[in-house]
Amino acid sequence: MSAALHPGLERRLRRAIDGDILFDRFSRGRYATDASSYQAMPAGIVAPRTIDAAVAALELAREERVPVTFRGGGTSQCGQTVNDGLIVDTSKYLNRVLSLDIDAPRCIVEPGIVLDDLNSRLAKHGLWFPIDVSTASRATIGGMAGNNSCGGRSLRYGTMRDNVVAIEGVLADGTAGHFGVIEAQVEASNVPSRLEALTRDLLAIGRREAGEVAARFPKVQRRVGGYNLDALAPDREVNLAHLLVGSEGTLALSTGIEIKLSPMIRNRALGAAHFGSFYEAMDAAQHIVRLKPIAVELVDATMIALGRDIAMFRPLIERVVKGEPQALLLVEFAEEDQAENLRRVSQLTEVMDDLGFSWKNESRKWGGVIKIADRATQTALADFRAAGLNVMMSMRDERKPVSFIEDCAVPLEHLADYTARLNEVFARNGTKGTFYAHASEGCLHVRPVLNLKLDLDLKRMRAIAEEAFAMVREYKGSHSGEHGDGIVRSEFHEMMFGSLLVRAFGEVKTLFDPEDALNPHRIVDPPKFDDRNLLRYGPNYGRSEFTPALDWSAWPGAAAGFQGAAEMCNNNGACRKSAGGVMCPSYRVTRDERDVTRGRANTLRLALSGQLGADALTSEELRETLSLCVSCKACRRECPTGVDIARMKIEVQAARAETYGFSLRDRIVAHLPDYAGAGAVLSPLLNLRDKVPALARASEKMLRLAHQRPLPHWRRDRFREPAESVGECGAGEVVLFADTFNCAFERETIDAALKVLAAANYRVHLPRGVAGKRALCCGRTHLSVGNVAGARRELLRTRDALLPFAKRGVPIIGLEPSCLLTLRDELLALFPGDDSQMIADQALLLEEFLTREADAKKLPLQLKQIKRTAHLHGHCHQKAFGAFGAVEAALRLVPGLDVRPMESSCCGMAGAFGYQAETYDVSMAMGELTLFPAVRGADADALIVADGFSCRHQIEHGTARKPLHVAEVLADALV
Repeated sequence: MSAALHPGLERRLRRAIDGDILFDRFSRGRYATDASSYQAMPAGIVAPRTIDAAVAALELAREERVPVTFRGGGTSQCGQTVNDGLIVDTSKYLNRVLSLDIDAPRCIVEPGIVLDDLNSRLAKHGLWFPIDVSTASRATIGGMAGNNSCGGRSLRYGTMRDNVVAIEGVLADGTAGHFGVIEAQVEASNVPSRLEALTRDLLAIGRREAGEVAARFPKVQRRVGGYNLDALAPDREVNLAHLLVGSEGTLALSTGIEIKLSPMIRNRALGAAHFGSFYEAMDAAQHIVRLKPIAVELVDATMIALGRDIAMFRPLIERVVKGEPQALLLVEFAEEDQAENLRRVSQLTEVMDDLGFSWKNESRKWGGVIKIADRATQTALADFRAAGLNVMMSMRDERKPVSFIEDCAVPLEHLADYTARLNEVFARNGTKGTFYAHASEGCLHVRPVLNLKLDLDLKRMRAIAEEAFAMVREYKGSHSGEHGDGIVRSEFHEMMFGSLLVRAFGEVKTLFDPEDALNPHRIVDPPKFDDRNLLRYGPNYGRSEFTPALDWSAWPGAAAGFQGAAEMCNNNGACRKSAGGVMCPSYRVTRDERDVTRGRANTLRLALSGQLGADALTSEELRETLSLCVSCKACRRECPTGVDIARMKIEVQAARAETYGFSLRDRIVAHLPDYAGAGAVLSPLLNLRDKVPALARASEKMLRLAHQRPLPHWRRDRFREPAESVGECGAGEVVLFADTFNCAFERETIDAALKVLAAANYRVHLPRGVAGKRALCCGRTHLSVGNVAGARRELLRTRDALLPFAKRGVPIIGLEPSCLLTLRDELLALFPGDDSQMIADQALLLEEFLTREADAKKLPLQLKQIKRTAHLHGHCHQKAFGAFGAVEAALRLVPGLDVRPMESSCCGMAGAFGYQAETYDVSMAMGELTLFPAVRGADADALIVADGFSCRHQIEHGTARKPLHVAEVLADALV
């Protein structure tokens, strides 16, 4: 990767700009990609704290003759948010609501505000901004305006253009002005002459090209290609904001965007129409829209199959998909009267019957409707559909569904024929395609499966594009229906619009930006879309020869699959969400691209492919990139493409340790299980650290352990196995994996678990290592610092001790999520094979085991009534492995207990992370996001429940409330 360096610009920006100034190679690399197939190394990045700072950055860049690209969430799929000049990131700071008029209803926002964040603020007023793009958790209003985004419900609400009232903007030369309805602008006495001249010339273009626009612009709603010259038509109200919408940052910087708001949808009903034939599904769409649904969204067989392989979506697929359909059409009705919505779902069934579909038919006419009325399932389906891109990109193959003809829109009456012919084009080019999204508007997200590392597939990409766009033109459709032009489609404007309109696009660009300073070569004067020099996998893309320590064989690609695993990140940015789930907790505090899953995966990909220098993998910059990763494993589950940064961090730490060794603090953390027994003997001495302030400060100076943070309290009465086995065997036998943390610091948790299991009449085995030596260990402390060899030793001991039980089908029960779940994750990565899989299959958290037995009516546990509230915080690993629901279910076994799960992300402790001096503040900030306020808001007599050892310590430190393990709650409830 290379780009022209501009040290003068960097110095001037640092002196003059209030904001983050990033010119190092790693930061530039992180901003070199968006969710497209393209990559362009920028000169530098600015994240301005104020609009004035953004305008100042534009001015300085102009003086230094460096072009500027303004960027929001960086989720664009066409390459419009990457370029080789200065990138201005508006998403970090420029996210205020400037004004709100509830009666109108309208609001004015800064360009960097995220759609979901805006809607969460509007919800208390019963309002929302209804351009509900699938990337709503990270897409910014500025970026949506730049793309003329549409969303899944554009049948009712239209496109971004239909919902933008006016834009306050700044031109490349610094001229600021109001872009809105033309009469208001012309009559204003204070309109600068620059804008008067611009307006006059634009209106002249509108008059001159009115006939060509009428003849060549597609008559479909989903048309976002080129500039919106139809907004200048002389026979309509002219609103210059509508010319800026869809201009992809090539004409002006939007500093304030006035948008229309709508009442929130209160009632919904959904019909999942099943089809045994993809063609028949596409043909049916034109008939279904006559029922006036708010959306008709396609899910094809490929997406269904991939969804079944993704843990977070599998239960949903099993619940709502009947048989093996080739396509689903998710038909949504959202009238004010819920009875009317349900009536229309019934009408949908009648339409399907009239079209000849039946569950009893074979093949093409097999199908029917599943009614979905409950809100939870509707929401889950909406989340699945919104994740469509990432679900498609979850293929573990060097071939991926590639976006370049993705957003073609054709009239509905041609949709079936168009898709059938597309499949023929794909077959002629040796591939197949994936289809999903907006069947209601004839705008399907179509992605041929290609490997863009191969020249052959690059040639196929051009051949497919040229044939597909020719078909779209034949059907009088739009080649750019939702995601914009960027690099992908701008080349084809002349083919679609004709030379006269393309020349007019150029005139508009020159009028606004004569020096081509704003996002050059996008829409106007574009490069070839298949220029390998512009692709993420460029001509010099390297294949790493790195030998990983863990097993990555499930992924394709270099470095025994490790590089392929990093390449799974498609930059769509689901990790940038600020609420819901866990991913990515440190990013929610810092809002830095460096600290989000996407930024870490990008950096690792660039390092492995040699684009950040020969020693990038063991560099200080890569260590810093991963320094705030708390290994919560949320990305393992919540990233739809399965990018597992926690596992990747182990590889990087191990590689770095090979070069630099381990620090004293690392060795103390890693070898905790080795000296835990001696800790009990020395407990009075070791516990002095938190009693004598000078010792706490000394530990910070010597070991970089935060002096503010109390360390776990060593117990003289640490847990020791009373025997190899305890209890009767009336209900069966289990193994209790007594972890180091609970043994050394909180033995009451183990005592409680034994009490519960004994009361349920289980015989509990308490295995130790070979010859009864030191207690078993999962190796987690070693893995946390990258000491893979140490983890292997510990896990080998544990595997050998547990394997005989696993072979007999004896459940292996754990109390500490991070320890027990290592047996379902890293054990398989270190020791792949049947023996490890056998142990993983038997490994269960206590609550998983108890709820499984209770569901099978095999849990003879007598519990008394406890009329209290239990506020439940989930450990990140519980959530990552889909085990959190079992904790809630186990607590509900207690009669009268009011169980309330807390909406909390990572607690922030994360093993040693919260104890480190350099990460203590971030750790506490993570707790303050949602967890600490929720605990403080709980009644004084309420129970706080958290299974994680680290979670309990973080909660107690941050709130002075002492949480309980679920085992303790159940033990207290025993009759």
